[in-house]
Amino acid sequence: MRNKILRTAVLLAATIISGGCAPEQPEDEVTAVAPVTVDTKQAAMPRSPAPEGAVVYFLTPQDGAVVSSPVRVEFGITGMALVPAGRHADNSGHHHVLIDADLPDLSLPIPADEKHVHFGDGSATAELELEPGEHTLQLLFADYLHIPHDAPVYSERITITVE
Repeated sequence: MRNKILRTAVLLAATIISGGCAPEQPEDEVTAVAPVTVDTKQAAMPRSPAPEGAVVYFLTPQDGAVVSSPVRVEFGITGMALVPAGRHADNSGHHHVLIDADLPDLSLPIPADEKHVHFGDGSATAELELEPGEHTLQLLFADYLHIPHDAPVYSERITITVE
């Protein structure tokens, strides 16, 4: 029972921290619990291990590219499986694009806002609406709860110019 309560608390915390992007959970596993207060500034979450040599990268655009909006982005991953959020499997996760942002706290779920774009559906391509000007993009791969792996799997930061 304690493990079910802990799992439900972790799912609730991940949902709150990620801005309401709740991972899928089979209905037969849902357990009602009392409300949980989570101090996200101090409570590190368990992190899934990443296999040695896992790499995430942009296929497009290339660093230094001059593009127009919407910007077509394509992501690659080597050494891990690409799966939707909410599906727990070893050595797997999904993409997040950081736009004009530094890496977030790697011990917590990745925020969900205009600078931290989630691809919890397991997609590897997207179109991003970006204002004209220079922008940085970086990929961060995360597990089924949007928590970066241990060791974190992230790309080099690229810079693009939107005309």
